[in-house]
Amino acid sequence: MPRPCQTFINAQRVEEETLVKNSSACKDYLIEAMKYHLLPTEQRALMKSTRTRLRTPVSLPKLMMVVGGQAPKAIRSVECYDFKEERWHQVAELPSRRCRAGMVYMGGLVFAVGGFNGSLRVRTVDSYDPVKDQWTSVANMQDRRSTLGAAVLNGLLYAVGGFDGSTGLSSVEAYNMKTNEWFHAAPMNTRRSSVGVGVVGGMLYAVGGYDGASRQCLSTVECYNSSTNEWTFVAEMSTRRSGAGVGVLNNLLYAVGGHDGPLVRKSVEVYDPAIGTWRQVADMNMCRRNAGVCAVNGLLYVVGGDDGSCNLSTVEYYNPTTDKWTVVSSCMSTGRSYAGVTVIDKPL
Repeated sequence: MPRPCQTFINAQRVEEETLVKNSSACKDYLIEAMKYHLLPTEQRALMKSTRTRLRTPVSLPKLMMVVGGQAPKAIRSVECYDFKEERWHQVAELPSRRCRAGMVYMGGLVFAVGGFNGSLRVRTVDSYDPVKDQWTSVANMQDRRSTLGAAVLNGLLYAVGGFDGSTGLSSVEAYNMKTNEWFHAAPMNTRRSSVGVGVVGGMLYAVGGYDGASRQCLSTVECYNSSTNEWTFVAEMSTRRSGAGVGVLNNLLYAVGGHDGPLVRKSVEVYDPAIGTWRQVADMNMCRRNAGVCAVNGLLYVVGGDDGSCNLSTVEYYNPTTDKWTVVSSCMSTGRSYAGVTVIDKPL
């Protein structure tokens, strides 16, 4: 067990604690800590052991970050939800307007990938440093993509499918953060815009979307194996979903809402890779498409989106233990769909 800090042991109440008074082991531990803190700094630095190592928290506090989106046009604003304080706050805006982008958290940075700036589908990528509260441009993708899926697999950022302004895409590319370079991976079997993606068990799943060739919303799902650089089909969803929110919780893949033509859904289904089947779970409280999804603290959060007539500022979460959805009392500052959503460590 690491030694307590000097501020802690200097507090008079510590030595007056009943446990310390009545335990010789506690007294010895306290004396050892006091002697350590009385040593010169250079001598303390030479004492390397588990007892002198700084304690680190089991897990850092989390923030839910919502980036850009349509409100109703592409916007730059970024806001974060503090789960502990149960409130929203603004952080640094995007360098330029961006909606329909992919969003991931990788290596302590947030990446906003591609999207639509209100005029053009873009291939630009911006990274955000939560500690500095600052955005920086990194290498562009090789292709323009909006309504793409983005996920991290084996330390690489994958940009999957999307729409380039004229056609839906089956192409896939990956970003190496260490070299700041993009390269193409194997294309999907199907062109998919408005596609949702998630990683479970070291495999990347592309869920639903819209196939521009047949002009159909899709119920099909395919899976990418980075070891073989191949995509294979897995079990289909029970319904067609384009613009579904996709998230991973407890090694299960969730497909949330979306739409099939004009029908906006509030239904939710979940895929278990271990048995290769989909099943229905409880419906959301409201219909949503083009919403952001993330998982934190054993819950699945769905953020914003639109219901077919207006953009939503509400957030709700799913508890798999109770199979119930609950609306978060605090709303975003503005209704937004097609926003990027991810969970980050709260800067200390």
